[in-house]
Amino acid sequence: MINLEGRSPGFDVMMLDVIWVPEFARAGWLLDLTDRVRPEELAPHFASTVAAATWAGRVWGLPWNMNVGLLYYRTDLLAKYGLGPPETWDELAYQVRTIRAGERDPRLEGYLWQGKQYEGMVVNVLEAFWANGTRLLGEDGAVFPEPARAAEALAYLRDLLASGVSPRWVTAADEELSRRAFGDGRAVFLRNWPYVLDLVEAPGSAVRGRVGLAPVPGRVRGAGAGSTGGSHLGISRGTRHPDLALALVRFLTGERAQRAMATGAALYPTRTALYRDPALVARNPWLPRIHDLMRAARPRPVTPSYLLLSTTLQPELSAVLVGLKPPARAIAEARRRLDYFLASRR
Repeated sequence: MINLEGRSPGFDVMMLDVIWVPEFARAGWLLDLTDRVRPEELAPHFASTVAAATWAGRVWGLPWNMNVGLLYYRTDLLAKYGLGPPETWDELAYQVRTIRAGERDPRLEGYLWQGKQYEGMVVNVLEAFWANGTRLLGEDGAVFPEPARAAEALAYLRDLLASGVSPRWVTAADEELSRRAFGDGRAVFLRNWPYVLDLVEAPGSAVRGRVGLAPVPGRVRGAGAGSTGGSHLGISRGTRHPDLALALVRFLTGERAQRAMATGAALYPTRTALYRDPALVARNPWLPRIHDLMRAARPRPVTPSYLLLSTTLQPELSAVLVGLKPPARAIAEARRRLDYFLASRR
């Protein structure tokens, strides 16, 4: 941060989490690429990644790699009980209860997700908001434009824990803790990111060949959408070599480099055409399915105040999940704090 504030020429290109781009842009740390990057350069990327690279109508980075929240499920267990992937909250709960009752295995958990107090929990809650037809920020920037719907979504997550559909230890779970339990064959469902696929299908995995992918469920059919994640490449405003820096960013985000990334790393490209590439699909047959899930994904709120939003929300959301605060009260108190904080930034 010291180098960025001082416009240090010590580095030229930055890898940015998708939620950082607006904050870095507003701080004056990024080179505005709007007049340097043509619209046709952005067209090959998923629209949600372009949205995350854009703030105040200007382009501040190029999409590099992408993530999406999705639902993993045990194909063998669902098939055994004549079930398809759940599309709604009610179907998910019903399937967990049906399978656990039939298996009679006390070690088999139902639905695992990330409920620890950190950014991963916020992502899970945002997906629940979207699944219930609401959002954190309205089009006009209003916080919790539909507080009742937001409270319903939080109540649903709390009920997963209280009813046993999800184990109580989910409130301490991050991506890896939940992933390891599912990968050891100790859960029916898991909400996580695409990197998990390589691990559950690796030689020696307890669930190899017995895992499927689906969208995260919604309150009603078709309402579920996973959150996007991933990284963008931006250029330091203090660079002494803007043209060379942009050439590097163009190369690293180009088709050739993203193809190499998809081949040799557990990272997924932002260029949509690569998900239909025959050579890549031969190596990873899940690519077309992941493409569809990514196309339906939504970015977290694209705002310079995202870190403020997340850190303010985390204790309130966590208090609901562990049963210390009613959902409506948590939403009201978080809304009051955020309204106050955001007013000072306008």
